[in-house]
Amino acid sequence: MKLSIVVPSFNHAEYIEATLESLFNQRNVEPHELEVIVMDGGSTDHTVSILRKWDSKIAYWVSEPDRGQTDALIRGFARCSGQVLGWLCSDDLLEPWAVREALDYFQAHPQTEFLYGDAIWISRTGSYIRPKKEIPFNWFIWLNDHNYIPQPAAFWTRHLYQKAGGLDAAFELAMDGDLFARFAQHTRPVHVRRQWAQLRSYPEQKNKRLRAQSDQEDRIIRERMGMSFTNPVMVRLRYFAAKAWRVGWKLSLGAYRSQA
Repeated sequence: MKLSIVVPSFNHAEYIEATLESLFNQRNVEPHELEVIVMDGGSTDHTVSILRKWDSKIAYWVSEPDRGQTDALIRGFARCSGQVLGWLCSDDLLEPWAVREALDYFQAHPQTEFLYGDAIWISRTGSYIRPKKEIPFNWFIWLNDHNYIPQPAAFWTRHLYQKAGGLDAAFELAMDGDLFARFAQHTRPVHVRRQWAQLRSYPEQKNKRLRAQSDQEDRIIRERMGMSFTNPVMVRLRYFAAKAWRVGWKLSLGAYRSQA
């Protein structure tokens, strides 16, 4: 079984080498079990020189103008040959055991089509901020609170990706939430309580700079899933109920405890 990971990138020379190192330093993974595809949007920093350095290990890479991250991911997934897929943004990291454990889980549970683990938040310099240990998938919480699935710690089968129709290019920021919601309409997401990724957090990130657009895309997704926003009071009540449920569930699992 092979896991194909697409790395979308644009002017992330500050981070992308660490991202690639996290992929190519995976433990107990044979070369034929991991395929890395990098889709760079024509970076003007020294990203290309870093990609050339890793050329012998990257299955395919290109640096050319695109129509944004979602477009890059769609084109990258079209080139993937693995039975299992995922993506890793060029400022995030995979833990060294993530690929082996994800592949082993899919092989041991062939009925599973969508899998996600836990993560931690790190700073732009890579220092630990806080844990992102999660709960099993729950539609009410997901719809009324937020998309809590840590994207770099999520993996799915090629069959599910094709069945769900793939990524929707209309989404620029919440493309993962839209995809995961459509996945969940076809199969129950499986949560594994293992730390598989490190999510970088810093002020210049798109989802922070473009918060209003991200929130609007989230609303579109939830409306597609049948959620109504006509009664603001009910929206807030559902939000507080979902938040309380999620926080209580995480507390019961010890999900807020620091690694220290």
